Amino acid sequence: MVGSARDIVEQAGVPRFLFVDFPLGNPMGKPDDIEGQAALTSLALDVLERSIVPLTTVQAPVVWGDDDWRANYMRVDDSNRAELAAAGAARREEQQVAKTDGRARTV
Repeated sequence: MVGSARDIVEQAGVPRFLFVDFPLGNPMGKPDDIEGQAALTSLALDVLERSIVPLTTVQAPVVWGDDDWRANYMRVDDSNRAELAAAGAARREEQQVAKTDGRARTV
């Protein structure tokens, strides 16, 4: 498995895990970074091939670029509170419409 939530994945006990210290939702790197994604894919296959014991975690030797994303990840303050509240209300409304229409999930 390739992922960015080390604590969660290790707690789940996956047999082999390539940890990539990137923002959640981006374990294979930045969109359209074909070379970086290919390198991570190759590294993940190496982990699969070379790990001889279960519960193996390998940390990928890659960086996102700058660490600005860490300071803003899941940040809620007065500068974005109204925007986040509006997005949540829109999502709840969309979920209610989907439920009414008989759809299990929204896209």
